[in-house]
Amino acid sequence: MTDARLDELCINTIRTLSIDAVQKANSGHPGMPMGAATMTYVLWDRFLKHNPADPAWPDRDRFVLSAGHASMLLYSMLYLTGYPGITLDDIKSFRQWQSPTAGHPEHGLIPGIEVTTGPLGQGFANSVGMAMAERFLGATFNRDGAAVIDHYTYVMASDGDMMEGVAAEAASLAGHQQLGKLICLYDANLVSLDGPTSLSFTEDVGTRFEAYGWQVQRIDGMDAQAVDRALRMAQQDHERPSLIVAHTHIGYGSPNKQDSSKAHGSPLGPEEVAAAKRFYGWPEDKSFFVPDEALAHFHEALARGAEAQSAWDDRLATYAKDHPDEAAALARAFAGDLPEGWDASLPAYTPADKPIATRAASGQALNALAGRVPLLIGGSADLGGSNDTDMRDQGVMSADAPGGRNIYFGVREHAMMAAVNGMAAHGGVLPFGASFLTFSDYCRPSIRLAALSEYHSIFIFTHDSIGLGEDGPTHQPIEHLMALRAIPELTVIRPADGNETVMAWKVAIEREGPTLLALSRQALPQLAGTADGGARGLLRGAYVVSDAPGSGTPDAVIIASGSEVSIAVAAQSRLSERGVRARVVSMPAWDLFEAQDQAYRDDVLPPAVKARLSVEAGVTLGWQRWVGDGGDSIGIDGRFGASAPGETVMERLGFTADKVTERVLALVGQFSGARR
Repeated sequence: MTDARLDELCINTIRTLSIDAVQKANSGHPGMPMGAATMTYVLWDRFLKHNPADPAWPDRDRFVLSAGHASMLLYSMLYLTGYPGITLDDIKSFRQWQSPTAGHPEHGLIPGIEVTTGPLGQGFANSVGMAMAERFLGATFNRDGAAVIDHYTYVMASDGDMMEGVAAEAASLAGHQQLGKLICLYDANLVSLDGPTSLSFTEDVGTRFEAYGWQVQRIDGMDAQAVDRALRMAQQDHERPSLIVAHTHIGYGSPNKQDSSKAHGSPLGPEEVAAAKRFYGWPEDKSFFVPDEALAHFHEALARGAEAQSAWDDRLATYAKDHPDEAAALARAFAGDLPEGWDASLPAYTPADKPIATRAASGQALNALAGRVPLLIGGSADLGGSNDTDMRDQGVMSADAPGGRNIYFGVREHAMMAAVNGMAAHGGVLPFGASFLTFSDYCRPSIRLAALSEYHSIFIFTHDSIGLGEDGPTHQPIEHLMALRAIPELTVIRPADGNETVMAWKVAIEREGPTLLALSRQALPQLAGTADGGARGLLRGAYVVSDAPGSGTPDAVIIASGSEVSIAVAAQSRLSERGVRARVVSMPAWDLFEAQDQAYRDDVLPPAVKARLSVEAGVTLGWQRWVGDGGDSIGIDGRFGASAPGETVMERLGFTADKVTERVLALVGQFSGARR
């Protein structure tokens, strides 16, 4: 059998596995795997540096299937090349309950799935972050003659990916950063779900990418030799990311559905499956047929991978002898271990300290961490000064200075957070991105995927309420905290002062999943209850920051977060003068509190106390869980904010100690007829 014949046998194995899995599930996208199998095979067979026996090898090339609807293409490659965690039975159970071969690839279900994809454009933007992480780590750890970080990031994208705004943002950033080891195979089959892309998408994508600063090639994606030549040329250009516009045929081989949207998102049907197999010269009566010759060839990836990793191990051993400190730091980085004493320089505050905004306290914590956590990298969407995210003396990442730790993402919020996710998925770095909380709307798809994928991404959002003032309702978040709290597996923390902010950073650094910090623009007083370690209560999500005077069960509980905690403490004094003993609970992180045992939750919020009031400058939806039946909430419902000085807006919308006092007195009178 000639090499060309073996190649074609392997390519058709990929196609038919994908066809059969979609047909058996009666659900899925067969068309792209049929058309993109050639270039996928060439990439994995001749270029991709990976070791299926060790999917976590740090110096492997990364492959991202941004067109996640073509998931069977990736599952086929993982199975055929011998990755653990996926069997032929898994292929047969595509899209079924508890199967690792989910409808779209999910990070963590099968080794070798680098990132979760499906929402178009996300994987492409993730790949930009991966390439940034690779280049940063190379600049940080490589030494002359000792390149221990040296790999490519490959991404396969579809027409739909190229339509999404997040991909445009990310492509612009990648071109500016001159990410020469980022290579995108663009499956330009010119068909989307609704029909030909000419219905809505007629631009010259290649010319657009050339304007971004990319190397662009245009090839026949069905020609294996053309794909080979294009990939070699892309690898030679170290100053520009590369886009290979590969023209393919969706549903290739299907006589009645090729080049049609009918092949995009639905099974071919039994007759068309048989006809396509006939076209390939494939046994029509066999499903999930993998020829022995093809499987043996695919399994050569195991030997190639072992050889490549062994050579890297040898280089690493030499590197460790010559640069022991750097080698130890590199091992810690990819293990996710923190340096000893990483939190030793974090600031602490006393009630005598002047009020500061929690964004400023965050900036102080970040700079303290920067000196002790050397792989903490990130930046802001053109708001570094406003977000307080500039790390002093840590350099700016650029093509000329790839080891800089401050990243200027530009006004690209969506791509920024997707790139942060890519960095986190790559490993070796601890990434963050920052913007205003109201602009989390632009970032939400990336934040959601971070939570779904359990990436160690840190999202910093400042200007967290109407207290920001004059910028007005366009910049004043109202519904955002609740919307973000609704995302499973995302820890949202809204600290009340400097000490709570420091504790919030500890959570963000130590937690394995994503953490979101919501920080104030306006200065806040340092609370007595957070000093001397009191703020450690934040680690449990909610705690008593100021208990009722005297002993016994309090008359009322005021629950607040962020800037409103100090208002609640001020109201507590007024209530005491009126004979009402009120407890103030700071609740900065709902999910952390929910994770505590019932005994702790009851200790903080005694079930016997029905007079409960929540105070938060946002929608009240959800607070009912904590205030209980008959409890009350001060919030913002049915309206947006207003443009005026922050103190004025807070006062006019009811966030004052007097208003809190009034509402608590009403509750206490309702439940117990207590003295006023």
